[in-house]
Amino acid sequence: MGQYAWVMEVRPGYEDEYKKRHDEIWPEMLDALKKAGIRNYSIFRHGLTLFGYFETDDLEKTVSALATDPVNARWGQSMAPLMKIEIDQRTGFPFLLPRQWRMD
Repeated sequence: MGQYAWVMEVRPGYEDEYKKRHDEIWPEMLDALKKAGIRNYSIFRHGLTLFGYFETDDLEKTVSALATDPVNARWGQSMAPLMKIEIDQRTGFPFLLPRQWRMD
């Protein structure tokens, strides 16, 4: 099982809308994430900083599945005005954070 994390930002003034959209996340978006192999996915916010954590067994498969999923594309377009997103040009996916330590 791979564990992955990312950091992004909410644009100032959009904090409540960001939360609302995730409280009302589309069922088909949840299905897309699950079909892509994502599980145990959480997003936390501190001020404007978002921290996401998820697990998947095959990151390459997950990235590829999401890159070609039309629901994920629509979700991304709908969220883009609310967020500052940095994409890793090598993967086409948000930059993932390298793990520094883990306690089992």
